[in-house]
Amino acid sequence: MAEPGIRASGYEIKEHVVQADWKTVLNTADTVSEYGATVDARNGELEAFLEFRSPAPEDPGEGPLAGLPVAVKDNIAVRDFRLTCGSKLLEQFESPYDATAVAQLKEAGARIVGKTSLDEFGMGSATDTSTLSATRNPWDLSRTAGGSSGGSAAAVASGMVPVALGSDTGGSVRQPASFCGVYGLKPTYGAVSRFGLVAYASSLDTIGVVADTPQRLESVFSVIAGSDEKDQTSVDIRSMQVRETPGLKALTVGVLAPDTADDPAVQQAVRDVETYLQSQGANTERVNLPVLEYAAAVYYTIATAEAGANLARFDGVRYGERPLYAENPDELVRLSRSTGLGDEVKLRILLGTYVLRSGFHDQYYGRAQRLRARISRDMQDLFTRVDVLVSPVFPTLAFPLGSDGLTPYQRKQADRYTTVANLAGVPALALPTGVYDGLPGGVQLTGPKGGDFGLIRLAKVLAGVFPPPTPPNYPRVWS
Repeated sequence: MAEPGIRASGYEIKEHVVQADWKTVLNTADTVSEYGATVDARNGELEAFLEFRSPAPEDPGEGPLAGLPVAVKDNIAVRDFRLTCGSKLLEQFESPYDATAVAQLKEAGARIVGKTSLDEFGMGSATDTSTLSATRNPWDLSRTAGGSSGGSAAAVASGMVPVALGSDTGGSVRQPASFCGVYGLKPTYGAVSRFGLVAYASSLDTIGVVADTPQRLESVFSVIAGSDEKDQTSVDIRSMQVRETPGLKALTVGVLAPDTADDPAVQQAVRDVETYLQSQGANTERVNLPVLEYAAAVYYTIATAEAGANLARFDGVRYGERPLYAENPDELVRLSRSTGLGDEVKLRILLGTYVLRSGFHDQYYGRAQRLRARISRDMQDLFTRVDVLVSPVFPTLAFPLGSDGLTPYQRKQADRYTTVANLAGVPALALPTGVYDGLPGGVQLTGPKGGDFGLIRLAKVLAGVFPPPTPPNYPRVWS
């Protein structure tokens, strides 16, 4: 294992990620029309986009991402697009500005082609809590695409776009990416500016990237990563003192000890990666993480508390739909929220209010914060021994929509593998490993703070052995 304290080398985009045939697609009116028609047809089946605008047939301009079509989750601001957060309350709200990450993509030449569906305000794990859409999985329309960034993952997996932005508060980029067979990165907390991201839980939220290849993921992340004066929690991870990720023969890999309750395909995906790394000379060791036992409970206590404060701004006065008539301001707020917010959002606001009540604050919220500090210490200690942790993303493959799927309680408990990275502020990346009984499966790579590019490098190596699968009914569009 490499000595700690070695600063990672710089990462620059050395060539345009957009190949010539992509530019032809975006410069030829007939082809652009065909592209729009393809998206309309696929979206009619999947409901991945809430809003889509086919790019104009003009010069895509210059920049490392010139002409690259990018979709953006609809809780991230894009000027002149709606910003609904998947909520009836904001259904007609149009953003007057760009999020910093979006502005950076535009400056690099990318084209924002649409806003993707999500669980309302990012609260859910199946993209089915919104009143505006219910996204379906490109591999099986009866199954979930995951959540809350299910629209972004489905749009990429079905070939509608090669890259999309999502947000990840407790697994909302990685879980849908895994369910749809694409790549999903949750960066180090603060590595990407949160300016323009509608807040759910401010100490946990990150803007992440979903992509069809790790190379494109790296190119987009390289553009949006960095500090921003508009977000005081942002950091430049390129300046952080992090261990350089060594080659496979010098790599020390922690492999999470299997949980026999997990789906056999989930266990197999982890074994497949472990076996390959061992065959290449990597040193692997089984790791037990006792923190997993309470990670989901800690996450939901903190997230709902912060959500209750963040969503207080949606009162029908400054934001959101107003009732036609109200006797007084209090009734206006009550009617606006009761008719505009869905059941899952209301539940989380109520839970957050409860855990912050006088007499319960220390029993629940205070205790959760102390446990969060322990989780952070445990993860920090882990990465003094290993370079990367390999684990499941979710205990099951994509589960059925509706009553045949997981209950709300089961969904929340199943977030234990992903929430740890958010609580500790470390980067994590979901990558596909193959198709199991007709559905894509994969693993999660987790690294130390600032180790984002090291995870991407390893993902690129593994992609040569475990190439990303393509849904049978949605042939790959992008080369």
